[in-house]
Amino acid sequence: MDDVLQYAGKRVVVTGSASGMGAATAQILVDLDAEVIGLDVKPTGVAVAQHLDIDLRDKASIDGVVERIDGPVDAVFSVAGLPGEPFSDLDTVLVNFVGARHLIESLVPSMPAGASAICVASNAGLGWQQNLETLMPIITTDGFDACRAYLEAHPEAIASGYAPSKQIVNAWVAWRAPALLEQGIRLNNTNPGPTETAMMPQFETQVGADLINAFIGPSKRRSTAEEQAWPLVFLNSPRSSYIAGEALHTDAGFLGAMVTGQIEPALP
Repeated sequence: MDDVLQYAGKRVVVTGSASGMGAATAQILVDLDAEVIGLDVKPTGVAVAQHLDIDLRDKASIDGVVERIDGPVDAVFSVAGLPGEPFSDLDTVLVNFVGARHLIESLVPSMPAGASAICVASNAGLGWQQNLETLMPIITTDGFDACRAYLEAHPEAIASGYAPSKQIVNAWVAWRAPALLEQGIRLNNTNPGPTETAMMPQFETQVGADLINAFIGPSKRRSTAEEQAWPLVFLNSPRSSYIAGEALHTDAGFLGAMVTGQIEPALP
């Protein structure tokens, strides 16, 4: 069967397309004959149809990129992210959630029925359901500026940066997906386990390799960027038309093994 995932001729946007999971995702989509618009702060080596510089910490930068994306957008892949240190907690959350949300919401008017968007969270965001009292005021803010102002006024809500940002992404997808589905647009996210990307040395510097490896679980190894990219491509394809509001744990069984007591919880 040709074009099994039905991306041929589709117009897709990929953030973080210069490296890691974003580059792997962009390359797969190019190979599937999609028209790929790659967004990043750095140039990408992937042969995308169009590359646009974007700084997800900057609303004006996002708005400028949206103005340059002409015509319909069939799928958005929100893959770009910051690892926390050496970046501030605020910058980390701006990139991982606030800017990512603003880009998706700004593209929604250009997304026809049947379109989709997907975000990358992390198994560092486990436990978000128990933290909704803190998360709901963040995810329900009205736009980029309001969210930034709230975070600046409540730094305790995002202390440590990375893990809270991923809890926020999980909560936002669960909250926003039903309303978007009424417009015919699906929204999902993945929660990857430890993955060998350019950010991994920064994670190891922050928390140590032992804690990172504690999240590996039964697989006994870290994943590759491509192993995380394929689930993104699948969930955002028309073949996944009945999947929405899903937080897919792409962690090689870590969560299942933890909750069933087969491995010791690695949560701090």
